[in-house]
Amino acid sequence: MPSRVVHEPILLDDAAAAALLPPRPARGHKGTFGKLLVIAGSVDYAGAALLVCTAAGRAGAGLVTLATPESLQPLFAAKVVEATTLSLPEDDVEEVDPEEALGRILDHDHDALVVGPGLRPSLSMTELIRGLLAPDENGEPVPAVLDAEALRSLATVDGWASEVAARCVLTPHVGEFLRLRAADGVDPQEQGDLVFDDARRLAAARDAAREWGQVVVLKGARTVIAAPDGRAAVSPFENPALASAGTGDVLAGTIGALLAQGLGTFEAGQLGVYLHAMAGEAVRVRLGDAGLLASDLTAELPLARKKLAALPGAGSGLPSSAGVAAARNRGEE
Repeated sequence: MPSRVVHEPILLDDAAAAALLPPRPARGHKGTFGKLLVIAGSVDYAGAALLVCTAAGRAGAGLVTLATPESLQPLFAAKVVEATTLSLPEDDVEEVDPEEALGRILDHDHDALVVGPGLRPSLSMTELIRGLLAPDENGEPVPAVLDAEALRSLATVDGWASEVAARCVLTPHVGEFLRLRAADGVDPQEQGDLVFDDARRLAAARDAAREWGQVVVLKGARTVIAAPDGRAAVSPFENPALASAGTGDVLAGTIGALLAQGLGTFEAGQLGVYLHAMAGEAVRVRLGDAGLLASDLTAELPLARKKLAALPGAGSGLPSSAGVAAARNRGEE
């Protein structure tokens, strides 16, 4: 477990976010900019998968693939125009065969995962999620964004954090966060007010990140991004227009795209949150504080990135080899 080093939290602003932008080499191609595999969606929540995939493309991922139970593959293939699809073997309609599905996913070439938005709850899906995050005999699993059903599934597993070998960004809203902490034996009442008390939000996210050994994005007004080593960042934005179904799916896709482009989990969490918030502010300026649809955000993501990229020092906050080395290593396709 990482030590209790206390770092002054970063208050994110345009300059801090711009410094985290991954490089975009002029001679890059889709392999250069990362391959993201999305495991999301169901009949009742098809929109979640579509939002994740669209957001990931808008956030710069070179290739996005949606993995879905084989009975749903024709439905999604007709909708995700820019993404490809990967059908997952089933035991029954919409019930994946965990072992066969895991094998197919591991055979697929990808640099990062998004798991959870809109998935149908089931024991088989929980087993598949655990398998995806477990130690890999061929090396460390690829980094992953865990959202929605992935978080709820993990909360049903005793000691789940010790099973996770992948480097992850967990993106819970307050309810999901409290459910995960309850699985650790932490009384939700002891967490205090995690909606309005910013100091408690910061402390709770830091504690969870340290204990789980993962980056935690505690969503809400002034979203907190906490790393296992005690580092933390706080988004300055409070936007009630973002209190709309599907906006979390857009955030998951945005962070996943940045992981696929080679950013570390803490850096991807910070930049993803900030780009998402900038997109929300742009829509709020046009529409006001109500009526925003999650799909309104996706077209604003590249415009937010363009604004940051124009600032002095854009990309300067990354280690000199980060992203560039990843881009070169992916440059053959």
